Amino acid sequence: MRWFLALTAAVAGERLAELAWSRRHERAMARRGGAVLREPWYAAMVALHAGTLVAAPIEAALRSRRGARSPAARRAGTLAGIAGLAGLGAATALRIWTLRTLGESWSTRVTHFPRGGRRVVTGGPYRFIRHPNYLAVILELASLPLAGGAVATALAATALNALVLSRRIPLEERELAADPAWRAALLPRPRLVPRFAPRPGSR
Repeated sequence: MRWFLALTAAVAGERLAELAWSRRHERAMARRGGAVLREPWYAAMVALHAGTLVAAPIEAALRSRRGARSPAARRAGTLAGIAGLAGLGAATALRIWTLRTLGESWSTRVTHFPRGGRRVVTGGPYRFIRHPNYLAVILELASLPLAGGAVATALAATALNALVLSRRIPLEERELAADPAWRAALLPRPRLVPRFAPRPGSR
């Protein structure tokens, strides 16, 4: 279990660094006229991420203490762990790609720009979907607990995250869609699931 505790601690450290990075970007956006919106669900989102980082190692430790399982259960656990690590790797790669693409335009908060000071980003993963960072979050909250065998935590985190995002994404999109440039560039693209099928008439 030590490796899973180390992995969880590393993710927690990454989250703290991201919060500090977000604060710096919020200050930069404020200099361009941006103002952070009040979000009723922001605290719930923070609590969900923190709770998952606590619950996952606790559940994994409890499962480990229960001792021997059947060979089939051990194989299923191994496969789930491999899938979790693969998903976490994909989520981390997507998050890094997204944050590098956004630069100072990224933060954990939704920002209002009353005078058109928002930079519209259409490159990187935004060529395929409107919200690549939320896709990375979905993958991570399911994959991190699964990597340590914390199946219940993975299911609970996924369900609660779906609830939070069902409130967060529409709020953010209402703010973004106030910018005609964003509407024209990003609104035609899928929210979370890329479409790789060729467009009608294309070869």
